[in-house]
Amino acid sequence: MKPPRRLPAASRRQWLKLAATTALLPALPLAAAETPPLRLGVTDLSFHRATAAVVVAVLTRLGYRVQRSYALHEANFERLRNGDIDLLASAWLPYSHGVYQNRVHEVVSTRELGLHYQPYALWGVPDYVPADVVGGVADLLKPEVRQRMTPLIQGIGPGAGITRFSLRMMDEYGLSAAGYRFQTGTQQQCFDAFEQAVAAQRWVVVPLWHPQFLHARYRIRELQDPKGLLGGTDRAVLLARSDRLSRLTPAHLQVLDNIRLDNRIVATLDYAINREGQSEDQAAEAWLAAHPDTLAGWLRPTLGS
Repeated sequence: MKPPRRLPAASRRQWLKLAATTALLPALPLAAAETPPLRLGVTDLSFHRATAAVVVAVLTRLGYRVQRSYALHEANFERLRNGDIDLLASAWLPYSHGVYQNRVHEVVSTRELGLHYQPYALWGVPDYVPADVVGGVADLLKPEVRQRMTPLIQGIGPGAGITRFSLRMMDEYGLSAAGYRFQTGTQQQCFDAFEQAVAAQRWVVVPLWHPQFLHARYRIRELQDPKGLLGGTDRAVLLARSDRLSRLTPAHLQVLDNIRLDNRIVATLDYAINREGQSEDQAAEAWLAAHPDTLAGWLRPTLGS
């Protein structure tokens, strides 16, 4: 195993520790290379790609070939339902993606593996917007706020939980009637709209979530949502079709269930991808190289200890 290219020098040094941990794994049969790959569906947003890259790195060390394919939220669950993919990274349950999981359960049961992070949706404003003037969503209706606030609220794709929640916010808080407009788009359009507004010190609302790399760069104050329309805190997990679990040994399933990240770790990976020029695989390998003890803990079921 060769270290990935373009890793920072410190991470390349840490890679030697990672290689030593991986070397402890038992030898894999030659037949492993001949078996069909595990098909992993990845929600096509950078932080989902980052988490999936960690899963792929672990599965590769266990001797599996993994075929990644990308789609947006709802489409990925349809592919899981139809059997076009075996695993999905990452499902946000029970709030954001629960309605999509229910569709899968019409034809096959699923199993949740690991706890990648604990995401939640939010509407936020830059911290230069005074908290005593704009503390909650309802404050957006104040005449003095409406006069200064950018009327366009730029979101991401239509299948995202934050998008579904935001559309309800627009109606139930009367924001559409007050002249605000919610617009779906790409992840990059959402981030660009926010960063351009901050560069100009304009007041702006960003529909966002944790974990997300913007939180590593900007101070974004969460708006209070007394109606509770943004849902609660989800579990981000690897979701598998139960009828495909026989492809993995019990020990390897336990390894996947051992994978524990958190919002801060995933935001760091997301920042490396979006602002430091790393691919998702480079970011994942660098993080694993810097945390060999964590990887060893995940892999313990395969080491007989």
